[in-house]
Amino acid sequence: MQQQYTLRHARELDAADPLKSFREEFYLQEGVVYLDGNSLGLLSKRAEQTTLALLESWKRYGIDGWSQGEYPWFDLSERLGAKMAALVGARPDEVVVTGSTTVNLHQLVSTFYQPTPGRAKIVADELDFPTDIYALQSQLRLHGYDADEDLVRVHSGDGRTLDEDDLIAAMTEDVALVLLPSVLYRSGQWLDLPRLTKAAHERGIPIGFDLCHSVGALPHELSAWDVDFAFWCDYKYLNGGPGAVAGLYVNRRHFDLVPGLAGWFGSDKAVQFDMEHTLRKAAHVGAYQLGTPHVLSAAPIIGSLEMFEAAGIEQVREKSLKLTRFLMELIEQEIPNADFTIANPQHDGARGGHVALVHTDAARICKALKAVGVVPDFRSPDIVRLAPIALYTSFTDVFEAVQRLKRVMAEKMYEQFANERDVIA
Repeated sequence: MQQQYTLRHARELDAADPLKSFREEFYLQEGVVYLDGNSLGLLSKRAEQTTLALLESWKRYGIDGWSQGEYPWFDLSERLGAKMAALVGARPDEVVVTGSTTVNLHQLVSTFYQPTPGRAKIVADELDFPTDIYALQSQLRLHGYDADEDLVRVHSGDGRTLDEDDLIAAMTEDVALVLLPSVLYRSGQWLDLPRLTKAAHERGIPIGFDLCHSVGALPHELSAWDVDFAFWCDYKYLNGGPGAVAGLYVNRRHFDLVPGLAGWFGSDKAVQFDMEHTLRKAAHVGAYQLGTPHVLSAAPIIGSLEMFEAAGIEQVREKSLKLTRFLMELIEQEIPNADFTIANPQHDGARGGHVALVHTDAARICKALKAVGVVPDFRSPDIVRLAPIALYTSFTDVFEAVQRLKRVMAEKMYEQFANERDVIA
């Protein structure tokens, strides 16, 4: 690295940042550098305002809030999905804000997993987030298959990243479904979704993606890539709040499918209140809804999406890459002898929205960082995740966080903490 970065340089980057005004829209704690937005994004003033607006509609209209007010509840999920579609490169009728990550995963797998004799296996990977594996195992059991033998978990050569050639090689004739993450939650590796989709389709296999660690941080082109389905949470980079309603995508060419799980909010809204016992499903992705929408847990997403619409996901991605590049180079400059290994891909085209530092004392380092006002994220067994968020993290924040990490390591402050992980890491 040739350039030596200073606080002055960080401030110059902040001054030139086209997204700098969005920082003022978030509730930031004085003296704290928050780098855990890839687990839970911070509250914005717009999200607060739209939440209060939905509470007001309940207070003012009661039951009539389903059809009256600024944000009528009855079709809120579809309207939010249409607004969110731009973030994932989908058509407005292909995205709906509904359910939770795991519920949507079950819904989509129960729809797209259609095993036949000799073709019943599901391809995933050994680095996947546990909820995805649990859900796939339960779906296999429900279909009468072996939860271990029929779930192909592609091996990682280094325990941190996946080789896309290995993923494609696992797409054999006995595979009925492929489900993969877009960004690996530990290492931040951004997989080549169009390449993987093309490979699966050439073999006649439907493929879906878990976008939990990419939506709101990276642009997607799900429709153009011809992805079959995808799902994600809205409380990380999208700042929808804890327990925020999730999202799902189904490619329009699959609208003729009957969702594997049925519920009355998947009905054609024109006849939903006819109360017939024969489901007439919606003609679009709204058919994948189940029960009554969680209106108050969707409310913050309204305000959050307004900000993303104003900022533009391409600009968000550009700043995110600059922030993570700045963070990695600062760590190499300021703490070269601290025994950190940067586990995430360093090439911009393969890196998600966070930096993953491997260290044997990762759990203790995370606790020490919190003690000096930096909020990181620990992932077992040995990763410190640091996620500077484009809408509210400044380059000055990143510089200050590295200075505090440098102090933690130089003074061995982490040694005063137990190495056990916290319940909420």
